Amino acid sequence: MSTFTRLCLPSTIALVIRIPPVVQHLRTPSPERPSHALEGRQPAGLRLPEPGGQRRLGGRSLGALVEGAQPLLERPSLGQRWVRGQGGVEASALLRPEPTARVAAIRGNDLYAMTREALEAVGGAKAVVNPGETVFIKPNMVTLPWAHLGRNPFVIGECTKPEIVIAVAEECLRAGAAEVIVGDGSQMPRFSWEQATTLDGSTSLAAEAQRLSSAYKGNVRLVCLDADSPEWAEVPSRTGLGKIAISSLVARADRVISVPVLKTHQWAQLTLSLKNFVGVTPLARYGANLEGAIPRIILHTTSEGIEQVFLDIAHALRPDLAVIDASICVEANGPSVGNEGGVTVDMKDRLGSWLLLASTDLVAADATAARVINHDVSGVRQLRMAYEQGLGEVREDLIEMIGERLDDLRVDWVPAEPAEPAGLGGWGYLPPGDRLQLAWHPMTHRSGAPRVSPGVQSDSMAESH
Repeated sequence: MSTFTRLCLPSTIALVIRIPPVVQHLRTPSPERPSHALEGRQPAGLRLPEPGGQRRLGGRSLGALVEGAQPLLERPSLGQRWVRGQGGVEASALLRPEPTARVAAIRGNDLYAMTREALEAVGGAKAVVNPGETVFIKPNMVTLPWAHLGRNPFVIGECTKPEIVIAVAEECLRAGAAEVIVGDGSQMPRFSWEQATTLDGSTSLAAEAQRLSSAYKGNVRLVCLDADSPEWAEVPSRTGLGKIAISSLVARADRVISVPVLKTHQWAQLTLSLKNFVGVTPLARYGANLEGAIPRIILHTTSEGIEQVFLDIAHALRPDLAVIDASICVEANGPSVGNEGGVTVDMKDRLGSWLLLASTDLVAADATAARVINHDVSGVRQLRMAYEQGLGEVREDLIEMIGERLDDLRVDWVPAEPAEPAGLGGWGYLPPGDRLQLAWHPMTHRSGAPRVSPGVQSDSMAESH
């Protein structure tokens, strides 16, 4: 019977190992692969419970999605890898181990063309989307609600560029998607998609949604998740909350694509494709209705940290694709510019061009983005946790780069300073003038900090407006 031996070996040593024929290293999407909208989304290496008795929304199971799930194997620590022992077919692993993930890196000045090239590099939209499916695209629109005040969140790097979202949506329609939903919860129940304008000001997401819906059989819908979600589905959480509510629009989607903008973050070090999923949770349930609290404060201050919250959501959704916007970004004390020292960075000034990263492994995409901006992956808590929980690959020698060499992409970057318990002033989430105050932070583990009850229940949609 096969056994696992943990080996710590340099990648330059040639090994002779025995590999069972069932071992599959690379996730290779097929146009015919089945949909995995919630009830079919099984995290790699996890066992799911039987679906009997689960509540259903739109014909899809939304009950205890991964409750009781246990990893089949303990993950090797960073710098280690598993080598399977006796049994199987003998093979030679020469010089480098086989990659377990691929990340496309595309440089250029045209975000439309770069996005299409990035998608093509990872197999094209048809490798992810089957005809007739519903696709949910999650951009980061954290400060879009304030765009009408003359503060453009795209040119200062706070929000995902509409050009990228438009191109991803169109490629999904070309692949045969019946509906493409573009949605975010942002920081207000409602905001205007008309304000989501391209960098040249020539069009908006609202105008492009209409154009694409007319040009293709499929439909593009723009939603403000807090106001437009028909229901909130609950997914299991390893935090003290026990479960986390997410929009049924993302829960019911056949495919989920995360399209974040690259930023440093005072609460989470980095906000990338995984952290992006905090925006699918309801505002009212998690603290928007608490006087003096930042939006979703309950999620940000669980004893396990905000990292576990968005990793639990990713565990449940098993997103299909990430496209990371590294064009105009934020360094230092993000995620927004101004409040606590977030600084706009045009990647052209550091790299000589804009950059997009794409992968079907969101953890690998985020780890690569972290390395691009000179962050030590082993020191980024969310990436370490994601790897240890089996969500994806972070080890550099097991991530194959497509299009560009990682060493040619590395740039200097000012990291975020950990948030302090005094003078938080909105923690970089809100524009100047809309700063909300908070005088404590449980991440400091100081005695006397308020405790969040794990029994917090959802407010009705009517109450959240």
